[in-house]
Amino acid sequence: MPFKLLSALCAALVASGALAQTKAPEPDYTLNYNAGAVSDYRFRGLSQTSFKPAAQAGADLALKSGAYLGLWASNIKWIEEYVGATKGAAEVDLYGGYKGDLAKDLAFDLGLIRYQYPGNTAGKVKGYVDASTTEVYGAITYGLITAKYSRSTTNFIANAASRGSGYFEVSAGFDLGNGLTLTPHLGMQRIPHQAGDAGDYTDYSASLAKDFGNGLALTASAIGTNADQVFYRDTRGRLLGKSTLVVGLKYNF
Repeated sequence: MPFKLLSALCAALVASGALAQTKAPEPDYTLNYNAGAVSDYRFRGLSQTSFKPAAQAGADLALKSGAYLGLWASNIKWIEEYVGATKGAAEVDLYGGYKGDLAKDLAFDLGLIRYQYPGNTAGKVKGYVDASTTEVYGAITYGLITAKYSRSTTNFIANAASRGSGYFEVSAGFDLGNGLTLTPHLGMQRIPHQAGDAGDYTDYSASLAKDFGNGLALTASAIGTNADQVFYRDTRGRLLGKSTLVVGLKYNF
């Protein structure tokens, strides 16, 4: 075979191989759904379902630009059994923001979230206000570690005169192999203008998740707090921040 023809053939084969290995272009957007259940819905260490199970579901839209929108919902009990209101059995979260990379191994996330409690009557109970709450948040992730700060722009979770409440948290994700991930977490909630700063507390947890593939994951979380024994006790005398083990099953599709 003439040398020039052989060279041309080799070049064509190399080019063909390179094209075959080229990654598919990133889609303009992705839309994902999730559904699951937990043995006790905990928000910042506090039980939202009075230690009962919760069914949960959500959807997330992520744009190529880094912008995102999301919707998530769960059943709850705390508005009725902690505040003492007659209505308020569901939570619907609406959120959106923008995330991206600042440098190698350094990423950011900025956004806003609305915790909506449809039809809740917390504002009709003496000493409380409407439970629905809006927060802005910002997070920085470096390698395995994420630090995040959330601040309310409204009254916070039915507490009167609580605008400007803040929550600072730090977490990390450790890949243990075989689909296992360990996530330790530490958070500090501050609620202004509460007598004796009784609304302030620290929560801590360690979660072990097992990814079974095809979107199915099982999680076990050991959770504890130093929540005030009086401020966070419900109408039945139960401390909402007591230590517990929460098991959850989630399916992403």
